[in-house]
Amino acid sequence: MNNMKVLLNGIIKENPTFVLLLGMCPTLGTTSSAMNGMSMGLATMAVLIFSNLIISLIKNLIPDMVRIPSFIVVIASLVTILQMLIKAYAPEVDASLGLFIPLIVVNCIILGRAEAFAAKNGVVSSIFDGIGMGLGFTIALTLLGAVRELLGTGKVFSMTLFPESYGALIFVLAPGAFIALGYLIAIINKIRTP
Repeated sequence: MNNMKVLLNGIIKENPTFVLLLGMCPTLGTTSSAMNGMSMGLATMAVLIFSNLIISLIKNLIPDMVRIPSFIVVIASLVTILQMLIKAYAPEVDASLGLFIPLIVVNCIILGRAEAFAAKNGVVSSIFDGIGMGLGFTIALTLLGAVRELLGTGKVFSMTLFPESYGALIFVLAPGAFIALGYLIAIINKIRTP
């Protein structure tokens, strides 16, 4: 049950995007469509899970003076492997997300979870934390991407729901990311507050 609580924590109580407001660069930069948001979320989730796993395994071997640099080396290694896999097996995702894939290294969600959770807990709990935070981030980016894609182009996951001429171009552009995110955060806060 404790691991289930850890898993749900990242999705609901401490959602990285809607509650903690972390990882805003990829949130705003990659969510011009639902597919881009989902792809970025899944890539980040993979790094979160494996970095939490590795850091929880080696936490007692790392001296305190080099703890953060060691975490960054682990995260950077995982991102490099992920980027090579994406380039090899999903070139369309690589072309769509471009520079945002290597920027996963500096995503504060990953380093924050390594420091706050994986360095203090066991392997299984750390994996569940990575899954929960990753799912929360993926859900948030996919939802934001879907809203922006729908309002901007009339499509969601490339399925046409209304003609593109009825869409508002601003939602596909950068200002639309801020507007849509602001409204989604307000809605989530309203739902969460009794």
